[in-house]
Amino acid sequence: MGTVLSISPATKKVIDVDDKGDKSLKRPSMFVSLSWKKLVASSAKKSAKKVTPTPNPNPPCAQVAQRNSDNLRKSLQSEERKQRAPIPVPVPTVPAHNNNNGSSKAPPALKQDSSPAVAVSPRRIVIQASTGELLRCLGDFVCRRCFKLKELNSGEVILWFRNIDRTLLLQGWQDQGFITPANVVFVYLLCEDTLDESVASAAELQGAFQTCLYLAYSYMGNEISYPLKPFMIEANKDVFWETSLSIIERLSGKMLQLNADPHFFTEVFQELKSQRDCSEANLDR
Repeated sequence: MGTVLSISPATKKVIDVDDKGDKSLKRPSMFVSLSWKKLVASSAKKSAKKVTPTPNPNPPCAQVAQRNSDNLRKSLQSEERKQRAPIPVPVPTVPAHNNNNGSSKAPPALKQDSSPAVAVSPRRIVIQASTGELLRCLGDFVCRRCFKLKELNSGEVILWFRNIDRTLLLQGWQDQGFITPANVVFVYLLCEDTLDESVASAAELQGAFQTCLYLAYSYMGNEISYPLKPFMIEANKDVFWETSLSIIERLSGKMLQLNADPHFFTEVFQELKSQRDCSEANLDR
C-alpha cells in the first residue's frame, strides 16, 4: 500500500507570503548600509582634499616697517621744507611825523635783515678781591663809622674777627675756618645796619661787632650750632640778646636775598670794596 501526500494550495500561498515578507524586511537594511557607505566615501573624499591657504604677500611685520619708513620719509621732507622757508620777522612801524605845513611824511621803510639774529648776553661784571683785602675794607668801614673812637684802627677790628675764628678751630667747634670773601661780605651787611655813630667805647663796639659775628656764624657757618662764649661778653648778656633779636627782625629779608640774588650780592660786595681807605690803598700799590 502506498502513502499519498496531499499539499493544499493554501499552505503554499502562506509560504510564499512569508517569503515575500522576509524579503521586504531585509531590503531596508540593505538601503541603510548603502547610504552609510556613501556617506563615509564622501567624507573621505572631502578630507582628502588639501586646503592650501593663499600666502599673504605682505606679512604684518613687513607692513608695519613699510609704514614706519613712509612716515619717517614724510616727516623728514616736511622738516626740510620748513628749514628752507624763510622765517618771517615783523618790521616795526613808525608813526608819521607831522611837519609844520600839516602834511605827514612817513620815514623810509626799514629793510629786513636776512642775516640770522645774534643773541647778545647781558654784560657781566667780574669783581675780584682777596680775603685779606676785604677784611681791611671791613676794618676801615668800622673805624670810619665809629669816628669818635680816635684810638681805634682797622687792625684791631680784624683781630677780633680772627681771634674768634681761631678759638673755634682750636676748641673743635668747626673743622675749617669761617673767614672767606662771601662770609666777610655777610658780616659787612650786618655791621653796616647795626653799628651806630653814637658808640662811645671800644668795649661797646666790640660787643656789637661780635654779636654780628655770632649771627653770621649761625647763618653762614658749616656747623649746626656754635657756643656763645667767644662771642658774648659777660657784662653785656642782655644787650647781646636784644641786639640779636633786633638784627634778625630787621635784616632777615636781606640775609636771604644775599644768598639768593647774585645781583644784590654784587652790589654789597662793591660797596664793601669801596670802603677801603684811599691812603692805605695807595700804600699797597
